[in-house]
Amino acid sequence: MNRRLVGLALLVAAGAAVGTAIRATLEEVFPAQPGQWPQTTFLINLTGSLLLGILLESLALSGDDIGWRQRLRLTAGTGVLGGFTTYSSFVVEIDQLARSGHLLIGASYALISIVLGVVAAGAGVYLVGAVHRRSAGRGSH
Repeated sequence: MNRRLVGLALLVAAGAAVGTAIRATLEEVFPAQPGQWPQTTFLINLTGSLLLGILLESLALSGDDIGWRQRLRLTAGTGVLGGFTTYSSFVVEIDQLARSGHLLIGASYALISIVLGVVAAGAGVYLVGAVHRRSAGRGSH
């Protein structure tokens, strides 16, 4: 493996450590209650999806995925937000809800989380695009 790839992998690892620490702290402070909607993981995944949409669209509008943009995407997007959001906890919580007889809550949680996660990411992309278009419109007058 060349030095560049090792450096990029270290950026992802450092970002993931930060994101995972934030998520673990939030889940420890606001733990999921047995048989109830896992609010903390739900909000973490939605927030992370929104922020990822904002980040990726901002980077895409600012130029090619090279240099500082690539390093920021890998550190903040893949690392921090990848470590912050969690599909492993999401799946474990769905399994726990289903096994404890709360199948409807588990199924609703799974479906709503996925749908709203996509909507949140799309909202982030849309917001950045709207701000970009508005800024470009002001510059043309």
